[in-house]
Amino acid sequence: MALVPDNTLITATPEEGRALALKMARLVIKATQPDDAVRGRLRPVYAEDPHALIAIGHVVAVEFATVAAANDYWR
Repeated sequence: MALVPDNTLITATPEEGRALALKMARLVIKATQPDDAVRGRLRPVYAEDPHALIAIGHVVAVEFATVAAANDYWR
């Protein structure tokens, strides 16, 4: 499983970078728990947990910071 789609962090815009960050975060979750059925059973649990949702947001933010740095903050 490729954890960096198309093997690049370079995007044309910050919006594309944010989408890439979200995709990378999802791939990390899938790599951590590769069983679709288990992820499906867990989804309702974390969907109702505000702390889990904040943690997910943090993972995406960290991925976005990485993508932004790779793109020289789109300067």
